[in-house]
Amino acid sequence: MATIEKRTDRNGQVTYRVKVRLKGAKPQTATFRRLTDAKRWAQSTEAAIREGRHFRTAEAKRRTLAELVDRYKRDVIPHKKPQQQKDYTRQLEWWKASYGHLVLAEVTPATIAEGRDELLSGKRSPATVNRYLAALSHALSVATREWGWLEANPATKVRKCKEHRGRVRYLSDDERERLLEACRKSHNHQLYPVVLLALSTGMRQGEIMSLTWADVNLHDGWLILHETKNGERRRVPIVGPALEALRAHAKVRRLDSPLVFPGRTGKPAELRKAWVKALQKAGIEDFRFHDLRHTTASYLAMSGASPGEIAEILGHKTLAMVKRYAHLSESHTRSVLERTMGKVFGE
Repeated sequence: MATIEKRTDRNGQVTYRVKVRLKGAKPQTATFRRLTDAKRWAQSTEAAIREGRHFRTAEAKRRTLAELVDRYKRDVIPHKKPQQQKDYTRQLEWWKASYGHLVLAEVTPATIAEGRDELLSGKRSPATVNRYLAALSHALSVATREWGWLEANPATKVRKCKEHRGRVRYLSDDERERLLEACRKSHNHQLYPVVLLALSTGMRQGEIMSLTWADVNLHDGWLILHETKNGERRRVPIVGPALEALRAHAKVRRLDSPLVFPGRTGKPAELRKAWVKALQKAGIEDFRFHDLRHTTASYLAMSGASPGEIAEILGHKTLAMVKRYAHLSESHTRSVLERTMGKVFGE
């Protein structure tokens, strides 16, 4: 309930002091020179308190973006994966350095869009800028949902940058044979099974290099990935030459490390030099280790695997990342359509 008290000072100046008291809420007061303004504020404040909007508005005018970033780094980031911790910290520190002085009420969609454009002008790629936007958006979302510092997340109204189409570089049959032969002859005996495993499963390099023997079942031909990019545990089948190579590798495994591919210091093996040398010997250009994953997906698409099957094998949560391989399965799609139409129209 609101009460309005009329006051007159020594100079005869009249003001109106408003006090809003509602059960379960802290009393709110304000002073106005006009009675109409006092009544209007009393009505809007009562409505905001009943709807739970008032205190969020007050927090947004009191808290700065720098405070939000600091609390997010303290309470949220430690629960993320190590690489995400580094990325989110770097990205949010940029926002803090550029706009940390603003109170949250001033962090509008226009402000965030200005930051987006500044990031783009700094020669960052559209995809990288989107990661900066995503980090800020998540921090603002947590502040909205859990901390009550904002009424709504302003980042949701900011347009993301249009990203370039994903790279699809895969090995031809001839390139594949040359590369595997170069890996087989490499001075690093771990390179061949690693590359063969990547080609046969589509696993990421980090997933392969962090494998432990406890996660590998050579008898039945499968392995378990506990730490994946999408955060879900995944069971991966191992078949054909990859399984044979892994069984052979197990016979000479090191007993001082649980890793399938250990380095000298107990950490995962460092294969970069051996990998680059193998590419050079095989005469393969413009090819990265991650392109082995694209190669697996491309082979699957050309063999008639559906987008859902490719996504499941590669460990994607959605089909969005698989669309880049759609053009490789056009012949399969055409044959399916021809068979279906043949049955429908009796041809």
